[in-house]
Amino acid sequence: MFNSKALLALAALLPLSFAQISDNFESGWDQTKWPIYAPDCNQGGKVSLDSTTAHSGKNSIRVDGAGGYCGHIFFGTTSVPSGDVYVRAYVKASKALNSNHVSFITMPDSSLGTNKHLRIGGQSNILMYNRESDDATLPDLSPQGIATSTALPTGAFECFEYHLGKDGTIQTWLNNDTITGLTVGPSISNPNAAQWERANYKPAISGVYFGWESYGGDVNTFWYDDVAISSSRIGC
Repeated sequence: MFNSKALLALAALLPLSFAQISDNFESGWDQTKWPIYAPDCNQGGKVSLDSTTAHSGKNSIRVDGAGGYCGHIFFGTTSVPSGDVYVRAYVKASKALNSNHVSFITMPDSSLGTNKHLRIGGQSNILMYNRESDDATLPDLSPQGIATSTALPTGAFECFEYHLGKDGTIQTWLNNDTITGLTVGPSISNPNAAQWERANYKPAISGVYFGWESYGGDVNTFWYDDVAISSSRIGC
């Protein structure tokens, strides 16, 4: 019979065990499993294994992002579900998101056209989504839309989760709290998603990549740990 400590240990492993792909990087950075991704150009960005900070254990993946589009660099995977996609990552940023447009997750998306991406990052000091094809943002970057998202705290690992549905649904959580401005879909009313909903958008991503991309001179360092991708919600 399991004792209570054994049951708690088993429960802690369940979210990663049932994920399609997951990693806590305690065995190092497997670059076959998590290759570098830097489309078009790669000038100055760096990805490395960091044993000085982590959400769990001792290791995380560190991304030093350089300024400008060609300073971008990511690591990630094409092992994503063919249907609904759920992603969970513990993320630590060294600098706060500011008024400029940046991305820290990018996903190639065939529904947007060749070599186009669905991006998650920041602008106007908040978390937001961006479609590369038409530059639409979620939420609208009006004062009302900005108020429905949130900043990404710095200096500590935060649990960031999102869901992309085949029907166009998007859901987003930060430390288990729903971000209402980053929620949209056929059965969801979001009055601050006018720009996003001008297209009948249904994500069709082929990969998930974590890192940094700026469209001006912004630089930042991000750390990622306990990353998991699944066809059902993983949780924090």
